[in-house]
Amino acid sequence: MSKKLMIGVAIGALMASAALAQAPSSPSSSAPPAAAPASPSAATPAQPSSGKADFVMSQKPDQWLATKFRGTEVLGADNQKIGDVSDILFDKSGSIHAYVVSVGGFLGMGAKEVALAPKSFDVVPGQNNAAPKLKLSMSKEQLTQAQNFARYEPPRPTTTGSGPAGLGGGPRPAGGGMAPSGNK
Repeated sequence: MSKKLMIGVAIGALMASAALAQAPSSPSSSAPPAAAPASPSAATPAQPSSGKADFVMSQKPDQWLATKFRGTEVLGADNQKIGDVSDILFDKSGSIHAYVVSVGGFLGMGAKEVALAPKSFDVVPGQNNAAPKLKLSMSKEQLTQAQNFARYEPPRPTTTGSGPAGLGGGPRPAGGGMAPSGNK
């Protein structure tokens, strides 16, 4: 559940950053806006957090939900399917760094994952009202030759097997027994 939430946040952040990048930087911009916003808050760029929630009222036509984005087909240079999006790599600020593409395999078995920056892809509209697809200028062979994507594994705690300092945790004598007491 949290994975889906994080993916949703990442997609939302991507779409918000794209919308902000397209917003005019000053009121003296010579280009008129394409359409009037539905509400006054829709035209206001996101402000730094001041403790108030910044609600998004609806999805726009150029925005994707993570639930629909995962599984998006990836096409190669020859317009043939070469894989699909299996995950999204983003940081805590919501910046998307890569789309993880699953390549090869059969029904997910034996598939390889490679990660590519979002700018590597072009969005191609689906045919007959089908979902949009992502297109790469690479072939399936090039992707299968690419380095595998390595998921982060947090370091595991190490245990030394010796007890706490001062409680016999130092080196043990050879033979595993106790040190001789000097009694004969």
